[in-house]
Order: sequence, then C-alpha cells, then structure tokens
Amino acid sequence: MDRAKSDAATRAVRVFLLVGNRLLRDTLLRLFRKPADVSIVGQGSPATTVSTEVEESECDVVLSDSIPIAATPPEVAPAHAGGGAEILLVGMEDDEEQFRSAIRSGSTGYLLKDASAADVLSAVRSVSRGEAVCPPRLCLSLFKWIADEARELTRRETDSRPSLTMRQQQLVSLVARGLTNKEIASQLNLSEFTVKNHLHRIMKQVDAESRHEAVESARAHGYLTQQ
Repeated sequence: MDRAKSDAATRAVRVFLLVGNRLLRDTLLRLFRKPADVSIVGQGSPATTVSTEVEESECDVVLSDSIPIAATPPEVAPAHAGGGAEILLVGMEDDEEQFRSAIRSGSTGYLLKDASAADVLSAVRSVSRGEAVCPPRLCLSLFKWIADEARELTRRETDSRPSLTMRQQQLVSLVARGLTNKEIASQLNLSEFTVKNHLHRIMKQVDAESRHEAVESARAHGYLTQQ
C-alpha cells in the first residue's frame, strides 16, 4: 500500500453536521468528541448553510437530518451533496416513500429516529468506506419495489410488442436470410402475391417502411433470435 492510500486509511473520517434540529446537533457533537477515528470539520443547519461551507471543509461524510429535495433553497441544496462527500441521513421515518426519496437524492445512509449512538458511529464509518447503510426492512422494500418496476416495464414492453403469426415469423426470417419474394413463395409453397401481402402486413405491424426495417424491428422485438 502506498503512502497516500495508507494516510487515507488511517486518518479520521471528516464529518460535516448539517442538522436543523439543534438538540440533535448538540447530541451528535458530544458523540463525536470521543472516537479518535471521526472528526467534526463543520456544522450548521440546512436552512442557513451554503454549499461553499461544506465544500471547503473537505468532509468525507455529510450527516444530515433532512432529505435534499427540489423545495430546498437553491443555495442550500448543493450543500447536501457535500462536493462528493457521502450523505448519511439520521432521525428519519420508517417510511418506504421517504426512504426511496432519500436514495433518489443521492443519500447512501439512512438511519431511523431510534438509531443508537453506536449505530450512528458505525454508519459514518461504513459510508466513508463506500458502503450503504439502511434498515433491513426498508432495504427489502427497495428490492421489492425494483422488482415490481422491472415487471411493470416488461409488461409494458410485452403489450407494445407486435404480434406476428408463426407464418409471418417464418416469412420474415426468410427475408432476413436475403431471399427474394419469388424464392420465399417457392419455399413456402405460396404465390408471390400472397408473400407480398404478408410482407405488407408485417411492415405495417412493426411500423417499418422497408424490408430491412421490418427485419430489424422484428429482431428488436425478440423475433429472429437465431438470425
């Protein structure tokens, strides 16, 4: 390990307290006086702290009791980002929507109101190492939410997928192989007129203006997987 990495690994975690609740802020200040591996480099309220204060502190972790949202005053919102620092939220509700809002805001840590002093210290150390921290139940709700979103996306994609008959799939696969209408007609024992009609319907169903576009669209929608 080189010296720069060694110094980063051994120096104290730099924390900026961006806490609106004064009682909570004072409690956290007392908490962080004891550990040698954590250092408070700044403090303030989200309502009055500007981004430069946080950025100039060169903190590793912004510890806050409010989620940065669009309604936050512009001069305050960047302060939550901490100029690349990790965001750890404390005193949060056991609420799935609030939790997802925190994640969307860029937070990597989410502690509930009943978190202990040991929980807070452990979370600060964890997020400073690039780890995420959150209650297991909310973590599970996030997994389920993502799975539900994925299923809904798949359903929408399936609903919008053009429905090609087996004959149409067979015909478009022959087009993809470069066969002419006459060759396709001969292979499928159809008239060229019937082949042209099939192709016209296929192009309309997949919203294509040429044979090539029809093939590419059919492939994009999951047909022609073996081509």
